[in-house]
Amino acid sequence: MSNSENKAGSYAIIGFGKIGQALAKAFVRNRIKVSVATTRNPESFATDAAAIGDEIIPTTLAEALKADIIFLAVRFESHPDVAKALPNWQGKTIVDVTNAYGVSLEKLGGLPSAKFVAQAFTGAKLVKGFNHLGAAILGQNPAVNAGKRVVFLASDDDSAEAEIAKLAENLGFAPVNLGGLSEGGLLVQAHDNTWGKLIFQDLIKF
Repeated sequence: MSNSENKAGSYAIIGFGKIGQALAKAFVRNRIKVSVATTRNPESFATDAAAIGDEIIPTTLAEALKADIIFLAVRFESHPDVAKALPNWQGKTIVDVTNAYGVSLEKLGGLPSAKFVAQAFTGAKLVKGFNHLGAAILGQNPAVNAGKRVVFLASDDDSAEAEIAKLAENLGFAPVNLGGLSEGGLLVQAHDNTWGKLIFQDLIKF
């Protein structure tokens, strides 16, 4: 199947470290195709992708960015490099899975980290989400004892948040809306040496 044929699924994960791979497992578990890219040649991580499942399509960054919904699973410091890959992100929904732990509030211009990230992706709708769990937990089956593992979502765009909440449900999670990025969303954003209060809280919804 060519990458263009995958457009119907229209999901991509940028970054294939521990968090990117944990997200990929959720797509495979639910037999949903997803493109995966890094700044490296796709051949360099094709074996790792194949080990997770056939639904993972290793591709170039340029090809992956044709997707409508893009999970940003790179190091926080690397997000500007991804943002530079497209002049305009109109029509795209970015799911910001980064964590700005160790990044000073001065460097963030006093903004919540997700608002800082959003500035780089001109025209995109941004949802903060899937970032509060460590990779080992995020990669597990979210169905736990007849309940579902919670993922927190925050966005200043209600339609984008609803879109990602639906996807989270399709991936087997229980999405919880925290509101705007500068409101409840602050509970899942880090800065300096401070973690948001909900980061690392592994909750199950029954």
